[in-house]
Amino acid sequence: MATTVSEGGGAGDERGRRKGRTTPPHVRALAGSLGGVVEACCLQPIDVIKTRLQLDRTGTYRGIVHCGATAARTEGIRALWKGLTPFATHLTLKYALRMGSNALLQSAFKDPATGDLSNHGRVAAGFGAGVLEALLIVVKIRLQQQKGLRPELLKYKGPVHCARMIIREEGILGLWAGAAPTVMRNGTNQAAMFTAKNAFDVVLWKKHEGDGKVLRPWQSMISGFLAGTAGPICTGPFDVVKTRLMAQGRSGGDAKYKGMVHAIRTIFAEEGLLALWKGLLPRLMRIPPGQAIMWAVADQVTGLYEKSYLHRAHL
Repeated sequence: MATTVSEGGGAGDERGRRKGRTTPPHVRALAGSLGGVVEACCLQPIDVIKTRLQLDRTGTYRGIVHCGATAARTEGIRALWKGLTPFATHLTLKYALRMGSNALLQSAFKDPATGDLSNHGRVAAGFGAGVLEALLIVVKIRLQQQKGLRPELLKYKGPVHCARMIIREEGILGLWAGAAPTVMRNGTNQAAMFTAKNAFDVVLWKKHEGDGKVLRPWQSMISGFLAGTAGPICTGPFDVVKTRLMAQGRSGGDAKYKGMVHAIRTIFAEEGLLALWKGLLPRLMRIPPGQAIMWAVADQVTGLYEKSYLHRAHL
């Protein structure tokens, strides 16, 4: 049950408690990290199966279930968790940055007199967290688009070499090809996700941030799953444009897309409106379940902190 204000306390006391009981950024970052570890452990088999199906050129696997069963039977059940360490590390760092920076920005956008966070402030904090995350994406798409496994045949040998080659051939601005759609995608995605998660918590479970109420894991999973659908739908065009801008080279001066707006117009004109949402289904199959798992863990951590804080405050 949520903790209520005592009869002797007024509105000023309640505002004071609301200012002081906000979960600190480091607790949010820790909650996100733990959620990322659990998400990775749960979803790694799906990622392994997806990769094997994509690399299967001989028809060895007849589908998702057959692929998973074959791998487990011939290599052992642990084969479904191959590559878990880098996947878990990636999610841990990503969620630590996302949750921590969002909490930090929320604190900055709160009303200094009342400690309240407006809806505009919540959206701005989510957008800012997404921008910080987006700025770390520089050469990933260039590395991922390369085909083949032999290092001597690859243009880019690694992240540092990739960055150097881009600067040499395209100038320093080449590192930021696609930065605008990346910022818009990540910013809009996190703004939508954090805002939707808070809204679903309030509407479905009467859970308000800082009230000391700890949601049950299945409640957090429902809210997280629903919130996880908002981002991909809102950011589909930015994701398509980001990938195409980052994947094209500019050294030859024949870049097809001149920028974010030009890319959107060109794709719409040549391929139609729905082309701006290409890849939406795979994103919806991956992101909402991942968000459901992550929030189920993160809410337990932050909820227990809030409950503990309120308990100490009443002693």
